Amino acid sequence: MRPAFIILPVLALAACATPREECIADATRDTKVLSNLINETQANLARGYAIEERQDVRTLQRSCRGKNDDGSTFFFPCNETETFTTTVPVAIDLRAEEAKLESLQERFTLAQASSDQAVLQCIAIHPE
Repeated sequence: MRPAFIILPVLALAACATPREECIADATRDTKVLSNLINETQANLARGYAIEERQDVRTLQRSCRGKNDDGSTFFFPCNETETFTTTVPVAIDLRAEEAKLESLQERFTLAQASSDQAVLQCIAIHPE
């Protein structure tokens, strides 16, 4: 029952966007993704290497508690799995990264023009 109490407010907040806001968000999604990729690529070039996130899993030996039929408690060894994320530097080909940046910037310019038109259509379709 508790997950419902957590999920319902999140769904209610998500439903607060107006049709106009949803339309504009859809229209600008590609440019936001491309902008993030451009920023990441520029940071990689500035550093001279990329940063990669890796998830590692480890098993920890714990002591767990249980209850007997008579209500008394007992302890027993148990394993607990823990997942954690680490960041590691990764070598990159700087020339390839520069070419990627140039390509992303060209694609962003095209996507921006398309996005601007779509936003204008959203405003015309959903006046406030």
